Amino acid sequence: MEELVIRDADVVDGSGADVYRADVVIDGGRIVGIVKEAAAAGCQRPRARRELDAEGLVLSPGFVDMHAHSDLALLRDPDHSAKAAQGVTLEVIGQDGLSYAPVDDRTLGEVRRAIAGWNGPGDDIDFDWRTVGEYLDRLDRGIAVNAAYLIPQGTVRALAVGWEDRPATPRELERMRQLVAEGMEQGAVGMSSGLTYTPGMYARDAELTELCRVVASYGGYYCPHHRSYGAGALEAYREMVALTREAGCALHLAHATMNFGVNKGRAPELLALLDRALADGADISLDTYPYTPGCTTLAAVLPSWASEGGPEKTLGRLADDATAERIRHHLEVVGSDGCHGVPVEWDTIEISGVNDPALAPFVGRTVEESAALRGEEPWVTARGLLLADRLAPTILQHVGHEENVREIMRHRVHTGGSDGILQGAKPHPRAYGTFPHYLGHYVRELGVLTLEECVAHLTSRPAARLRLPDRGLVREGYVADLVLFDPATVAAGSTFAAPRTLPTGIPYVLVDGRFVIEDGRRTDVLAGRAVRGTPPA
Repeated sequence: MEELVIRDADVVDGSGADVYRADVVIDGGRIVGIVKEAAAAGCQRPRARRELDAEGLVLSPGFVDMHAHSDLALLRDPDHSAKAAQGVTLEVIGQDGLSYAPVDDRTLGEVRRAIAGWNGPGDDIDFDWRTVGEYLDRLDRGIAVNAAYLIPQGTVRALAVGWEDRPATPRELERMRQLVAEGMEQGAVGMSSGLTYTPGMYARDAELTELCRVVASYGGYYCPHHRSYGAGALEAYREMVALTREAGCALHLAHATMNFGVNKGRAPELLALLDRALADGADISLDTYPYTPGCTTLAAVLPSWASEGGPEKTLGRLADDATAERIRHHLEVVGSDGCHGVPVEWDTIEISGVNDPALAPFVGRTVEESAALRGEEPWVTARGLLLADRLAPTILQHVGHEENVREIMRHRVHTGGSDGILQGAKPHPRAYGTFPHYLGHYVRELGVLTLEECVAHLTSRPAARLRLPDRGLVREGYVADLVLFDPATVAAGSTFAAPRTLPTGIPYVLVDGRFVIEDGRRTDVLAGRAVRGTPPA
C-alpha cells in the first residue's frame, strides 16, 4: 500500500492549465497516481497508509526560489522556516558572483569577510570543503529544502586573479575556465556574477564571454547581477543579452528590476528589449521579488576603486581621511558605480543589520536619520559604521517603483526569486514573505496574475530553466516536492516592521514526499539535498 494520498485537492499543476479536483497518491518520494474528480465520478478511490483531507486547499508543486542567499543558513539553521514555511522546496544559491566554493584557504577568508553582511561571518560553520562538489556533498548530509548551486564568477576570479582591477592574463583566464568546468562537472547548474561587486566587476566582457562558453558546453546558464540597475540599466541589460548570445549561453537575469528615479515607468523599455531578443531566438529568463526596496550591503555602494584589493584594502582606504573624502565625492556628487551610477540618497538607505551588537541602535533607521540624531553629516555616519562593523552592515535601499514591479512580473519568462538575505536584526521581509506575497497580494488582492499563471511562474518555469525533468509539475513520476495552501488566506506575515514573521495559509509542505511543514508547523524532517545539474548527452 502506498504511503500517502492527498484527497480532494484543488490541483494547480504548475503548467498554467486550469485547476482541477483530484486525489494525489505519493510513494517513495514521488507522485505515483493522480485520480481526477474521484469523488464525483464514483470510482474506486485510491487508498494509502495515510490519508490527508485537502478540501478547500490548493495543491501545487513546491516553489523554486531562483535567487537565494541561504548558502550558510542551510547549514547553520536546520529549521530554516524562513523558506520552508513559504512553500519553497528548492533554492538556487551561489548568487551574485560571491559564495564559498571553489576556494582555497586564502580566498575562503577573503570571501567570508566580503559577504559577512549576506551570510554572517561563518564562525559557527565548519568549512570542511573547498570545491563545488565538496560543498554539494556537505548539503547532501541533510538540509531543510533542496538547493542548486551557481558557480560564483567573482569567487573564481579571486582564486585565479585576486581582487585587483586588471584584465586576466591568458594563463589566469585558462585557470578560470578550468575552475568553471570543474564546478559544472561536479554539479553546478550555471554561473553567477556580481558586476557591481568586487572582484567580479573587474572582468571585461571578453573574459565573461569565455567563461559563459564553458557554462554553455555543460548546458548551464549565466545569471548576472549586471553592471547597473540605475543610470545605465538598459545598457547593462543589452550588454548581458549580447554577451550571452555571443557565447551561445542561456541567460537568466537576476532580480530584474528598474530602480532609482531615472527608471521610473521604464519597465516596458526593458521588456521590449527582451522581447526582441526572444523573437530572435535568444534563451532568456529572469526573476524578481514582489517588493520595491532592494537589499544589499552598505559597502556595496562604494566606488569600485575603493574596494580594489579586497576587504582589508577597502578598510584602509576608509580609514584614511583624504581617501575617504574622495569616496564621499564619488558617492554624493559623481554617482559611484557601486551605487549604479546614481548619486547616493542617504534618506533611502536604511540599516537593516550589523554584526556588532553595540551598533544595534543604527538598525531600522536611515543613514540620514542616524546622522541627524548624531549631529553629523550622513557620510560621516556611514563611514563610521563601515569601519566599526568592518564592512558588515546590511541595508534596505528604498529606490524601487511599484509600476515597474507589476509590469515585469507579468512577463512570460518571469520567475520568482526572493533575493532573501537572512542576516541582521531587521532583514528585508522578502526573505520570509516573497512567495505567499505573490499569491496573497498580487494574485488574490490585486489580480495582477491569475492563480494558475502565478504558480507556473514559481514552479515549472524555474524547473525548466534548471533543466530538471522531474520537478516543477504535479505529474505522475515527478518528485513529490509539493505545497498545500489556502488561496483565501495565504499571505506574507513578514512586514518591514516585523520581517521575521512567518506566513499564513500554508499548512503543508512536502520535500521528497516527506512533510517539512505539517499543520502549519515545522517538523524535524531534513529531506533536502543538493540538486545537481546534469551535462547534456
